[in-house]
Amino acid sequence: MRKFFSPRQLAHAPARELHNGGFTAYAETPARAETILRAIGGAETPEDRGDAAIRAVHTDDYLNFLREGPARWAAAGRPGDAMGYVWPVVGRRSLKLDRIDGQIGRYSFDASTPLTAQSWESAHASAQSVLAATHAVLDGERAAFALCRPPGHHAGADYYGGYCYLNTAAIAAQAARDAGRQRVAILDIDYHHGNGTQDIFWDRGDVFYASIHADPVSDYPFYWGHADETGTGDGEGTTLNLPLPQGSQLAPFRRAQDQALEAIARFAPDLLVVSFGADTWESDPIAHFKLTTDDYAVLARDIAACGWPSVIAMEGGYAVDALGANVASLLSGF
Repeated sequence: MRKFFSPRQLAHAPARELHNGGFTAYAETPARAETILRAIGGAETPEDRGDAAIRAVHTDDYLNFLREGPARWAAAGRPGDAMGYVWPVVGRRSLKLDRIDGQIGRYSFDASTPLTAQSWESAHASAQSVLAATHAVLDGERAAFALCRPPGHHAGADYYGGYCYLNTAAIAAQAARDAGRQRVAILDIDYHHGNGTQDIFWDRGDVFYASIHADPVSDYPFYWGHADETGTGDGEGTTLNLPLPQGSQLAPFRRAQDQALEAIARFAPDLLVVSFGADTWESDPIAHFKLTTDDYAVLARDIAACGWPSVIAMEGGYAVDALGANVASLLSGF
């Protein structure tokens, strides 16, 4: 299997985040990628395909803010990383605001995702990794892996959050569509719901999104990922949310994945994107499922048995000491 990662993805390294009511060390560290690279035997450096595929998913105003936001923060005399403290109530009108705090509130949805001077560089490089993996599959590889860091599935077309700035799974799916694949499916098996991915394809019938995740009644991101969310307009029925309770082990997770794979099979995709998060591991520090390292190979074999050309995009997973083994286990199943 071909694997892709750019050293530029290591540049993004916020110092801290706001979590559970207090500041704590940032969980989505460069060490995550480094331990995965050691476990999988390295990766190819992707070529830079520019911004076109990114702009096919994200709005220009939003991309400009990612590039320019840290400089605006510094120009306002603020030290450290750019972090918001005020967000609009849902349903408020979109406004063009001058002050950096209001701009952060417009383009983000949480305080766990600081914007640094290196965030754009690393997020852009992460997008190049997933594009390289996508093109490898489009050119005939059965499966390819993008070590996406920062991750992507919480980022919407015009917002960031959940450690995510550019939605790499959505970029892969859209790139496949633009390359002529008529139907693309995304299977999200991170602990947290991929709210950004759902939002991007919410009203589209050409991309199917299925997510297995912690029940948002009690887990982040709370406001998306409920079982009754199925899409709208042309996208009605092309979103499938399968929330599970905290403490779920392999058996219920595998049943949910079987249900998702059956729905994807009915959709009949030309290509599959797998958003994989190893934060479903039994001792992940910020999540509460109970999958073991060996379980990931089982889940991967079930996916691979369906026969769809597959792009695997890395999402979460914060138990750094176990992360490499967990990713290697998943990839072994493909």
